[in-house]
Amino acid sequence: MPKIAADGLDLPGEGRLAHAAPDHPPVPPARVGVILANLGTPDATDYWSMRRYLNEFLSDQRVIDYPRWKWQPILQLMVLSKRPFSSGAAYRGIWNTERNESPLLTITREQTAAVAERLAAAHGGRVVVDFAMRYGNPSTRSVVERMAAAGCERIVFFPLYPQYAAATTATACDAAFRALMGLRWQPSLRTVPAYHAEPLYIEALARSVERAYAGLERRPDALVTSYHGLPERYLAEGDPYHCHCRKTSRLLRERLGFGEDEVVVAFQSRFGPEEWLKPYTVEEVARLAQAGRRHIAVMAPAFSADCVETLEEINEEIREAFLHAGGESFTYIPCLNAEPAHVDALVAVLERELAGWI
Repeated sequence: MPKIAADGLDLPGEGRLAHAAPDHPPVPPARVGVILANLGTPDATDYWSMRRYLNEFLSDQRVIDYPRWKWQPILQLMVLSKRPFSSGAAYRGIWNTERNESPLLTITREQTAAVAERLAAAHGGRVVVDFAMRYGNPSTRSVVERMAAAGCERIVFFPLYPQYAAATTATACDAAFRALMGLRWQPSLRTVPAYHAEPLYIEALARSVERAYAGLERRPDALVTSYHGLPERYLAEGDPYHCHCRKTSRLLRERLGFGEDEVVVAFQSRFGPEEWLKPYTVEEVARLAQAGRRHIAVMAPAFSADCVETLEEINEEIREAFLHAGGESFTYIPCLNAEPAHVDALVAVLERELAGWI
């Protein structure tokens, strides 16, 4: 006789409800799903692939909150007529040609495999781990639907953004909630909050700095923590992102034992005519060089995986601005990616959010 779980499902995996009629449709065993969610990636670097991706991204009103009647003509007729070419060139410079995909996709897959291995060791087959992208593929909707079909009656949705912003965390969660709207039997959904002050996340950042510094002949004059920018008015409207970034850098500095002037906070990736959070990284690194701080290291704590904003923008454009202003040595410290210490942090957060469900 099969063992009956508290939720009424036969275990392990009979595929039938306890005491159900013989002709009852098969029902998969109850599981808990975990979805790691990241920003997204184009499917390829050609014009039309880039245009589809950028159109989805820049049409999101969490990202660009102008009225649609005003923004869409600008986007469709001006921005998307040119930007896919420049963005495609940037992606081609970092593209994983072996797998024909962006580094973000490669790294997110590696992170997912590492987290899945750890959770399987702790909880067996009761936990299903997958990843989704807010823009591009695999879409959040497709992953939520796949998990529901696999018997995930509960899902922990984990946006891989340590610092909360409406333009990143909130829109990722929006996509998950919209996916539930299309399901007749909706799983329960938990969203993971920002983890900008998570001790193991700070520890992973600190170890990455220590590892990078240990390999240098000369200690950098400054560590620049470069975060993705946001319009300044978002802060005035209540977005906590700026405060989260500042706190992450302060905690990192304290963990490293660095002086206050050794860690610099800056913001990159401006878009449009508005004033964005300052200082701008590209200008700040030039200022540092001109002030005589000609040896710097740069890291991007807001990015859980290396992507075009780090591999191309920081390691090429921002590096060039620093050297052109008189800088002598520029060290880019990679994102945490699938490093074991990063996986430790992600699993610690997930175990906390899974409490009561496993």
